[in-house]
Amino acid sequence: MGERRNLSGKEKFAYGIGAVGKDMVYMLSASYVLYYFQDIMGVSAIAMGIILLVARVFDAFNDPIMGVIVAKTKTRWGKFRPWLMIGTITNAVLLIMMFAAPPSATPGGMIAYAAVTYIMWGVTYTMMDIPYWSMVPAFTESGKEREGLSALARSCAGVGSAIITIVTVMAVAALGTLAASKSDDNIVKVYSGKTNSLNYYVACRDEDGNPTDNYMQMDGSKVTLNVTGSKRFFEGVDEPETGLDGAIYLKNDNSDYSFKTDDVTFEKSDGDSAIEVAIDSADSNYVTVVLYVPVEEYWTITENADSEVVIDVKSNMEVERLGFKYFTIVIGILFILFITITCVCIKEKSTVDMQTASIGEMFRALIQNDQAMTIVATIVLVNTALFITSNLLIYFFKYDLAGSNWRGNYTLFNTFAGGMQILAMMILFPLLRKAFTTLKIFYICVFAEIIGYIVLLVMVLSGVTNVFAFFVPGFFIMSGFGLLNVVVTVFLANTVDYGELKNNRRDESVIFSMQTFVVKLASGIAALVASICLAVFNIQADSASALDSQGLVQKMYTLGETQVIDNSSVMGLRAVMTVGPIAVLVIAYFIFSKKYILTDEKLQEIGEELKSR
Repeated sequence: MGERRNLSGKEKFAYGIGAVGKDMVYMLSASYVLYYFQDIMGVSAIAMGIILLVARVFDAFNDPIMGVIVAKTKTRWGKFRPWLMIGTITNAVLLIMMFAAPPSATPGGMIAYAAVTYIMWGVTYTMMDIPYWSMVPAFTESGKEREGLSALARSCAGVGSAIITIVTVMAVAALGTLAASKSDDNIVKVYSGKTNSLNYYVACRDEDGNPTDNYMQMDGSKVTLNVTGSKRFFEGVDEPETGLDGAIYLKNDNSDYSFKTDDVTFEKSDGDSAIEVAIDSADSNYVTVVLYVPVEEYWTITENADSEVVIDVKSNMEVERLGFKYFTIVIGILFILFITITCVCIKEKSTVDMQTASIGEMFRALIQNDQAMTIVATIVLVNTALFITSNLLIYFFKYDLAGSNWRGNYTLFNTFAGGMQILAMMILFPLLRKAFTTLKIFYICVFAEIIGYIVLLVMVLSGVTNVFAFFVPGFFIMSGFGLLNVVVTVFLANTVDYGELKNNRRDESVIFSMQTFVVKLASGIAALVASICLAVFNIQADSASALDSQGLVQKMYTLGETQVIDNSSVMGLRAVMTVGPIAVLVIAYFIFSKKYILTDEKLQEIGEELKSR
């Protein structure tokens, strides 16, 4: 066994920057793959839920096997770094492929594409993640040094996760808009009220941006509507069950627009207006346009009904698809760069000549390590609780809180939540560690998360819509989760020593392969729960259905009553993203409190006995 020494600052930085890169990749997949394929590419929610869960079942066999492969690897570069680089490069390529799905694929082809790329992405992530975490007990002493490196790595991982949660929605919109604007595929079609049957409505919005029942039908012959979009956009939507045959439907979520009369000029970027445009088909003469404006502009427009109106609308239906594609390329490149720094600067020490065992022996050693199994179950539950919420959070902001600035509010909340997670790991954990044992910190964190979810439930049931108010439950939930990430990693590393005492072998790779598996298992379970929620409560279907010209006219008759999603969908979404996590955290608390025995005193006894052998 090689001589141990304290880690240098360069090694700590290199290990931490690797965590930033790999958790950027993981969070992008965990938080947005369901949204990408279901909301953007049109794959059914249930199909995606099944794909994500099947991938996790596959990992049950793949991850421990990868742990064995890593343990048996002997090269001139060590056992960890070769797999770290191979896994990183292949994972980055598959991540880019996953978020660059061909838009021309058939529904069945899109499901197959999602399944193959996501499963293979999981395989290659395992290939990289297991050797990364196996380094923790391999080149650190038990106790403070291990806790310090674990806290550093988890803090850096939190930074990576936070970067993705904060910037993704806005970065995707910006990159997608830039890519779409440079497309040579754009077509401009002009619909004039003088030659088309054009219905034109102006509706008043309240202070929260919601439409009221105060609206007026205007003279459609005064309107010139210029629509810009790709060839694919003008193919429209075919829904035989609803009678749509090439229908074109534009609204704030999928378009940019400007409006101009002799008296009023405004654009989408002004942030206080909205639009809906419905056309029976690209070459149809039947068009309906609805403008939603604040009260002052409403009276100005309606009192000057004789003014000529020019409306320019540009479809950005391709914006999110293209945005995810190019954003993922950037993240993939950064991922490779950061892990390269890790591999160049980290030198393997104590486990170069580590004894290996057969796959059967490894599985038996894992099963016999009851403390490792307890922590594995706890990690699954703790992560499942948060992932249920994070999977549904974008739908909550988009379809429940809604409003024209939902992306800004979503980004603002994620900025605060991500910051709380990072600060908890980097500042709060060291402070709490001075006063409490890691066991007590665990219980504090679980109760903090439960309190946060209870506050969130009360707020959503009370109809709170101010994004700043949600910072309160966000503080409890994300601070608790950030601390738990550090604590359970320390606990898992401690089970390696316990396993060595009990089974006479250090099974770092297999133990930490279970961390990779269980976090992915948690994301799969959470994604399935979220998918079932979306399907059962028709959340995406209710909000995304296209309308033809007459359908939009009919909508005007219920203006002021129409919601982004109906009440049953709203209540279902709110319940699943709050009550579900509370139940999961309560289960985690009882399992951990009944089964985990590795107190600081017990670990000291184990360390002394191992040294005496």
